[in-house]
Amino acid sequence: EENGHQNKRLKSDADEEDVEDQNKRLPKRKIVLLMAYSGKGYHGMQRNVGSSQFKTIEDDLVSALVQSGCIPENHGEDMKKMSFQRCARTDKGVSAAGQIVSLKVRLIDDILEKINNHLPSHIRILGLKRVTGGFNSKNKCDARTYSYMLPTFAFAHKDHDVQEEVYRLDKETLEKVNKLLACYKGTHNFHNFTSQKGPRDPSAKRYIMEMYCGEPFVRENIEFAVIKVKGQSFMMHQIRKMIGLVIAIVKGYAAESIIERSWGEEKVDVPKAPGLGLVLERVHFEKYNRRFGNDGLHEPLEWTEEEEKIAVFKEQYIYPTIINTEREEKSMANWLNTLSIHDFNSSAVGMQANNKNSK
Repeated sequence: EENGHQNKRLKSDADEEDVEDQNKRLPKRKIVLLMAYSGKGYHGMQRNVGSSQFKTIEDDLVSALVQSGCIPENHGEDMKKMSFQRCARTDKGVSAAGQIVSLKVRLIDDILEKINNHLPSHIRILGLKRVTGGFNSKNKCDARTYSYMLPTFAFAHKDHDVQEEVYRLDKETLEKVNKLLACYKGTHNFHNFTSQKGPRDPSAKRYIMEMYCGEPFVRENIEFAVIKVKGQSFMMHQIRKMIGLVIAIVKGYAAESIIERSWGEEKVDVPKAPGLGLVLERVHFEKYNRRFGNDGLHEPLEWTEEEEKIAVFKEQYIYPTIINTEREEKSMANWLNTLSIHDFNSSAVGMQANNKNSK
């Protein structure tokens, strides 16, 4: 009987080794993964190898890739070995419904199911496609679409509207919001909407294709609205600052002319809206699709079949997190209280003088 047990155990160990050997023999292929995740509790998407105190989405992803047998263990330590590239580096706390990563993996059986089995439920791989060997998800991406979900009381005028959750956005205010958001369209110098970039840095010029706020809706007695923005690429904190400045204008803290002024060389004090409501919605590969999408070997990088899964994930994990965190932590309400501290009228030189005087 003892020998029988021993044999069974040896057999199961041998089976596992067989699978491992088969995996090793599989050729590596370049693929893209469509990812969705809720970013709460994470320090952004990008992994910081050697720094384990700040957990990132990629830490969990790489661990799942190793455990499922898609990549050898040493590739987890050195991501260059699997040609890993994420399409967008989402900031701390930011979620994604359509993030794309490109990498080389062994195409094992039931690959998506196996990777997802080793991931927490708030991170999902929703799709996979084969791509050309030289594909790089960051360089080949033509545009990115983000959404920003916020409680509409963010647009309540500071002097003559209620500031609480009972506030409801009227048509005129929504029109004003959209008129201001439309100012961002086109190519502008966004050096005031990020940190560590001077006005003459050519990389501060960015191209925005569209930006608008949709119709408001009520969830758990709070009215929310979603702002959509599509641009070629964005700098760190850029979208949150673009939205932060529009909120400051609509609430009556800053003049409309500040947007135009912010494209100029002077330093303008631009407030940064909370990260909570920001979601990477989708990434666009129009040029790649035109060239390789119908070559008979590769598929276009479009995810129409996955749309339903994306919508379900947002309803299950992303929207409830934003709504509940807003209710519990009041991140928007607390941030709105800081707007009065900003000096929207003077230039940086003037601000320094004022600070000295006040001291």
